[in-house]
Amino acid sequence: MTEQGHEAARRWSVENVAVALLAITAVLTAWSGFEASKWSGEMSIAFSRASTQRIEATRQATTAEAARAVDLQVFGIWLQATAEDDQALAEFTRERFTEHFTPAFDEWLAARPLQNPDAPVSPFALDSYVPPGQVEAQEDDARADAYFEDALTDNRRGDNYTLLTVLFALVLFFGALANRFDSRARSWTVLAGAGVLLLLGIGFLAAFPKIV
Repeated sequence: MTEQGHEAARRWSVENVAVALLAITAVLTAWSGFEASKWSGEMSIAFSRASTQRIEATRQATTAEAARAVDLQVFGIWLQATAEDDQALAEFTRERFTEHFTPAFDEWLAARPLQNPDAPVSPFALDSYVPPGQVEAQEDDARADAYFEDALTDNRRGDNYTLLTVLFALVLFFGALANRFDSRARSWTVLAGAGVLLLLGIGFLAAFPKIV
């Protein structure tokens, strides 16, 4: 075979390897971009859910505070009536305690707060006092925190895939550059480097969580 023939065969071999490498990398780059886009969408959804839950938590907390304010007012009237020994007003007020306040009041009264210095300072300090909306607000806050953490995780995953597309872009660059050298050794060296980067990218791609 002539020198031109050897040179053509060398070029043909380098070009075939480069084309195969570029084709594989192009597919993986598209896949990485698609995954980055999907994780970005999941992040947006999670942030939206977190915001919705936070708004609901605020609404429930407002309900709880309103109920607490009513209980405080009625309890204050009862205290005043008791201090003034107005049994009729005290009984009238007690009958109007809310359902969620009555258990805490009974528990507090059973502790004999006027005689027992260790008794709770008020029914509102007891765990048995749970105004409507308080538990719901706590649950909504917890869900909002969970959604927010999910959003941050999705954001990191999307960033990982974005960085992976940059890595595959380097593979494409070096794969296209390999045919530009007159030296066979340089061409294969560049291709080998591109191959190492491609294998590294494939390793990352296999390890990263995927939506599809």
